Amino acid sequence: MKPIPVIAVFDVGKTNKKLFLFDESYNIVFERSARFNETEDEDGFPCENLESLKRSVSDSLSEVSKLKEFELKAVNFSAYGASFVYLDENGEAIAPLYNYLKPYPEDIKKQFYDTYGDEASFSFQTASPALGSLNSGLQLYRIKYQKPELFKKIKYALHLPQYLSYLLTRQKFSDLTSIGCHTALWDFERNNYHEWVVKEGIIDKLAPIHPANAVVDSLLPGSNYNTGIGLHDSSAALIPYLVSFTEPFILLSTGTWAISLNPFNQSPLTEDELRNDCLNYIQYNGKQVKASRLFSGHEYDEGVKRIATRFNQDVMKYRNLIYDEGKVRKPGPGVRKKEVEEADIDAYYQLVTDIIRQQKASTEQVLKGTPVKRIFVDGGFSKNSVFMHLLAAAFPQMEIYAASMAQATAVGAALAIHSHWNTKPMPHNLIALKYYSGNNKN
Repeated sequence: MKPIPVIAVFDVGKTNKKLFLFDESYNIVFERSARFNETEDEDGFPCENLESLKRSVSDSLSEVSKLKEFELKAVNFSAYGASFVYLDENGEAIAPLYNYLKPYPEDIKKQFYDTYGDEASFSFQTASPALGSLNSGLQLYRIKYQKPELFKKIKYALHLPQYLSYLLTRQKFSDLTSIGCHTALWDFERNNYHEWVVKEGIIDKLAPIHPANAVVDSLLPGSNYNTGIGLHDSSAALIPYLVSFTEPFILLSTGTWAISLNPFNQSPLTEDELRNDCLNYIQYNGKQVKASRLFSGHEYDEGVKRIATRFNQDVMKYRNLIYDEGKVRKPGPGVRKKEVEEADIDAYYQLVTDIIRQQKASTEQVLKGTPVKRIFVDGGFSKNSVFMHLLAAAFPQMEIYAASMAQATAVGAALAIHSHWNTKPMPHNLIALKYYSGNNKN
């Protein structure tokens, strides 16, 4: 039997590291998942185990190359952002992959903003809310002043997706989907690196920018496949929707964070939007995406735990609740909050109602002034009947859809280099939709 042409995609999250093989119709024909124990940086703060990650990429590709039923045509990567790997002049990693959750030193932060402007104006220029270590450019700034000897030894700082590609190609690139994601590196008005990056010598540590839909040759022995340069995972997850739908939409990507992504909103961020946790991403095609974030997945999980404990229930009870319009009651005159929470299901509906109220405000930040009429919800909340019905009620003028797609981030990374490995036309039927009406009388 003739081997099946496939692309391998490494999808590297903070917790799970996954490998998928997709055929030319974007069906998953092989997958592997791994978790690594974190290691610690020099301060004892948890960080990514870089050695385990390197071995996993090498071992997985070695395994795939031995599978005679597949012909490996290409490899690409998607990975979480705000994380740099620091290479010396020999191309070897010389520092931990510092955790973006690591607290940022207040003295270094004050020094930075005293030099380059107040947080509000700087955040406005870089479309990056002031997020400390989550602004990956400021990680390099911290190293320069806290660890000057290390800074001198750094030849290149590669964002994690590009480092993974480097392991196969030994070629060093920067990519706009990683640079344009709350890094504080990019001046969105000038469409170039911010002046501080040049003044501080940071630009000398950054590799040349390369198109996210380009490929390079792998240097691994016996390899004859194309290798992408990798993408930031949030940008990769948007690609299947951009391929499948031409009419304007918002993608509400839900997990621990609920991120409203509007690729049809290129207006500059306002200071009010920045204060409300909005930011701009750069798509793989170079266009901007306005986004707003809400910590609602975390809030939901904690709320369900509290309800289950209070009413002595199992948290699993609430996972697949079917929507009941009669349970939607709004506190007002003559309705005390205690009465709304008399039973656990009432309390659960109140929790989701409160989250929807916040979600409406968050999504409207990126919706206003655009021709969007549809919202696609993917991730955990897309499977939650109560959330979806209440979201539809909150946006009665919009078409609300639960979107079902296996591994959108990995598929996006494969689609980004479609023309370099796939002989079939670009597919447009990758996403299954379920419509929710906003005409419920609640």
